[in-house]
Amino acid sequence: MKLLFIALVAIPFAALAADNQLTDQERKDGWVMLFDGHSADQWLAAPLKGGVPLPTANIQDGAINPHKAGGYIIYTRQKYKDFILSLDFKVAPNTNSGIYVRVGDPKDPTQTGSEIQIEDTHGHKPDKHTCGALYDVLAPSKEMSKPAGEWNHIEITADKNIIKVVFNGEQIIQADLDQYTQPGKSIDGTKNKFKKSLKDKPREGHIGLQDHDKQDDHNVWFKNIKLKPLD
Repeated sequence: MKLLFIALVAIPFAALAADNQLTDQERKDGWVMLFDGHSADQWLAAPLKGGVPLPTANIQDGAINPHKAGGYIIYTRQKYKDFILSLDFKVAPNTNSGIYVRVGDPKDPTQTGSEIQIEDTHGHKPDKHTCGALYDVLAPSKEMSKPAGEWNHIEITADKNIIKVVFNGEQIIQADLDQYTQPGKSIDGTKNKFKKSLKDKPREGHIGLQDHDKQDDHNVWFKNIKLKPLD
């Protein structure tokens, strides 16, 4: 009976992939890896210089840390339209970062893309700048981030006009971009910093990981970065 129990519990674990790898089922379902834990061939830095390969110093223990890579974001070489983006991240204390989707111009990701806030806000009251927020637009329904130094899991769906965020197993954001028709204004009447309405932002573009602050202690690590195209 003991041997039978061991065999039964071993089956689910056999289906799990190691860090920065896909399971057989994920491959069948169309997922692709955007980072293999060693090479950053799919990522560029220094957008103001036209983009350069991500420095190897920004690959740390099987994760990408965009801090001091040479610009406000690092970003994918390829553009993506409709997709599910899945990844794990952890932040150092007091770190401010973000995940950008559909960035039309890497030189100006804030105005030409949509950002999901990544920040050390564990235990804070949710607002439009806490971890998991659609930055400066929509607060998460809950503040779901773990304390600094612990890994979080996030899935971001960009499907036509819908942006959805599932954070540590719970959906916290669902936004219909078509409802945001006024520049500088959200549908709840509050101001935001965007010169174009969210409805008019690009629906295809790069994925970006933000290096928000030049201070030495603002570090964030990303791993298991994978994407499933929906178009």
